[in-house]
Amino acid sequence: MNGSALSRWTMAYFAAALAFLIAAQALMIAGFGFPTVGVEASETLVIVHMITIGWLSLLMCGALLQFVPVLVAQPLRDESLALPALTCLLMGLFCLLTGFLQLSGAIDVNVPVLALAGLFLPAGFSLIVWVLGRTLWSVRPSSLQLPARFVAGGLASIAVTAALGASFAFVLSGQAPGWADFDLRTLALPIHVTVGLGGWLGLTSIGVSYRLLPMFMLCPDSERTSGHLVLWTGGAALGLIVLEGPFEAVSGTTALPIVLAGILGLVATVFYGVDLVFFYRNRRRRKIELNSRSALGAFSALYLSVLLVLALLATGTFAEHASAIVYLVSFGWLTGLGLSQLYKIVPFLTWLECYGPVMGRKPTPRVQDLVVETRAKYWFSLYYVGVLAGTGALLADATVLFRIATTVTLTATSAIVVELVLARCLVNVSAALRMPDGKSRPRLFLPS
Repeated sequence: MNGSALSRWTMAYFAAALAFLIAAQALMIAGFGFPTVGVEASETLVIVHMITIGWLSLLMCGALLQFVPVLVAQPLRDESLALPALTCLLMGLFCLLTGFLQLSGAIDVNVPVLALAGLFLPAGFSLIVWVLGRTLWSVRPSSLQLPARFVAGGLASIAVTAALGASFAFVLSGQAPGWADFDLRTLALPIHVTVGLGGWLGLTSIGVSYRLLPMFMLCPDSERTSGHLVLWTGGAALGLIVLEGPFEAVSGTTALPIVLAGILGLVATVFYGVDLVFFYRNRRRRKIELNSRSALGAFSALYLSVLLVLALLATGTFAEHASAIVYLVSFGWLTGLGLSQLYKIVPFLTWLECYGPVMGRKPTPRVQDLVVETRAKYWFSLYYVGVLAGTGALLADATVLFRIATTVTLTATSAIVVELVLARCLVNVSAALRMPDGKSRPRLFLPS
């Protein structure tokens, strides 16, 4: 933590993100969105953006506000913008979801809420990019370590994703009549989805894992050639996806860039797997903690999704079952990794807040004493079982089974959130060590 301080609003980002995750799962159980209705229905767009923006993006923003200063050993620049950014993102997401409900006919409002979403969401993400970008730039690009370069790529990706999302919002709201003749869905939607999911969420998650795994498992963190190959091949794959439209306009086909992007993406995942095996095999902490053990489920989901993609392509059923791939990546890899690392990050930040100032002067508990791993490990196991069952249900087009599987994941998610709240409230710490003299119990998600 040298050169950095606790970000005041990280816990608020985490709380909002977890609320959206639970709400989205509850709506899916109720039959709202896909697979009960079509994948292009407005109800499905509500669920998709609750997960991608409400859960995963808010989680990523909150984590990066704390993580980037650690990467560059510099204080967060313009930290006061973290709260306005969160406010803009929440207001923009509320407007976006309201607009989708308006399109579905569920509600009727006379305000151009989609156009407002096209203003608030890019504004919120721009503030995040500004704060994190300035912090990264403080050490100049030539000094950026490998994890920071992944984060930089992720920030560039969210800029593109937010800009395209804003254009969709303005077109759907009817506030951009000049764009009505452009088929944005065909031209820009694949870029919006791929760069958002693969660039912003994918590259950034990989970069974070390159630092958190060595940190928490005490394994070598020197940069390896394989890590740089992951960055460059993954970035090149995303670039080819972006160039798909211009290439089609010139040549009349998209086969070449898509095939090359797929090959490069596969190479990136292979080298990423090589590094993951290296981290786990070369750890100095022989008995790894639950956050690192449960992350194995997330990484398994990532590589299971790769195998599933190859199997569906071989059988010619990829388009028919693409939703199962997206679900497994979103809930198995990204959400599983997010929940597993939150199980360590929340107690770690809580410990720093409560016991860091008195460390070495008064008896303090360990970070592990803030949680009960023997209890929480069952919830992580249940979560991954639910994700696998949900993926199988989507492949089999079994809607009822999918809702049952989502009930399992919601139960596990809620239990994990309860564990995080207990850790934040210091419930698991013995009474003798719970509160040092002169310290008050930390607030649940607001700054102390």
